[in-house]
Amino acid sequence: MSAIFLEQSAYWLILLGRLLQGIGAAGAAPIVLPLVGDLFEREQEVSEGLGIIETSNTFGKVLSPIVGATLGMLAWYAPFLAIPLFCAISIVLVAFLVEAPKEPKPQVNLKAFVQSIRTVFREKGRWLYAAFLIGGICMFVVFALLFYLSSTLEDKYRLDGVWKGAVLAIPLATLCMASYVTGKKIGKDKIRMKWVSFAGSVLLTASVLVIGWWENIVYMIAAMVFSGIGIGLLLPCLDAMITEGIEKEKRGTITSFYSSMRFIGVSLGPPAVSLLAQSGHSVLFATIGGICAVTSLLSLFSSGREKAEARKAASASGVPCLLHALKSSIRS
Repeated sequence: MSAIFLEQSAYWLILLGRLLQGIGAAGAAPIVLPLVGDLFEREQEVSEGLGIIETSNTFGKVLSPIVGATLGMLAWYAPFLAIPLFCAISIVLVAFLVEAPKEPKPQVNLKAFVQSIRTVFREKGRWLYAAFLIGGICMFVVFALLFYLSSTLEDKYRLDGVWKGAVLAIPLATLCMASYVTGKKIGKDKIRMKWVSFAGSVLLTASVLVIGWWENIVYMIAAMVFSGIGIGLLLPCLDAMITEGIEKEKRGTITSFYSSMRFIGVSLGPPAVSLLAQSGHSVLFATIGGICAVTSLLSLFSSGREKAEARKAASASGVPCLLHALKSSIRS
């Protein structure tokens, strides 16, 4: 409403509204992943559901620049009026389609709950920290590339409005499709998740580095298409590993950390591009490519360490059993 009545002097109120919007999104987003994990029993269905969630999330990013530009042609404040309408639709859908548990769960002691979360990080911290960092880097790269592409289209090619939104939607559309296909195909196979995420991170790194070689807009968009595919391979695997690898009672807290890292990546992308762009096109994308390379290393080595520890623990636990069997055979 401040956008309508205060017009040019509404900037700070609009900024405050965006702050409240971010708080609301931060409260709603972490609920989605554990909710999907609770709705389905089979891991195959969970993976497919998480793929659809990432697809829907990205589809919103595909539509937002196009819809926003279209509404902006009607009035500059029209997008601000549309947001409450979309939120109201979400509220109605959640209220009528999401069923609450019939029997409330007993309250857990805060101290015991905190201790249980510490236990989770102590036992599974290596791959959890890696997943958090990879998720944050992915969203950092998404919004860094979109910000750079948007600025380039406006400043260099004088492209604005709906057409600019349509161009921005191209790499996001490939991310959307890759997320859907990945969620359908990975199933419950943790080994497949590891190698799919590694392939996605390598593709992401290579495509970002390629952008640094050419400033041609066609090559840039083409490389961003492949970067979108790489991120679309990564995100459903991360979602599935976190959702399926954590007990239901602790899943909401762990996914809230994961969502927080993703939001941090979103917030850091545009300002990082603004600072690095001053050093030149090649330096910008070489730096982002180096950051993407971290995801490749984490995808490759973090899971392997966990498996090595699991094998070590299994072999260690098997030694007493073996000795007991030998003693029994000697006695007999």
